[in-house]
Amino acid sequence: MIYAINYDLKKPGQDYADLYKAIEECGVCWHYLGSTWLVDTLLDAEGVWQRLQPHVDKTDRVLVIGVTRDYQGWLSQEAWDWINSRSAKLAA
Repeated sequence: MIYAINYDLKKPGQDYADLYKAIEECGVCWHYLGSTWLVDTLLDAEGVWQRLQPHVDKTDRVLVIGVTRDYQGWLSQEAWDWINSRSAKLAA
């Protein structure tokens, strides 16, 4: 399954390197938008969140949501290639 991980990290000066590492350890990642990652993983949304939760503050906001086949936007060809190559793993 592919999940979009979106966040607003609210704590100024906080080092979020551990959060980014936790995201990368969930599966194969794509990260070309500042606060959005796409992760191709065997985990479900709860499993992804459980890995991320220890690395965010209570004031931060995080959304882990499945990516469907209904998508559109203005991205680089590299981004579309990444998404389209995994289209079988997208939710209906």
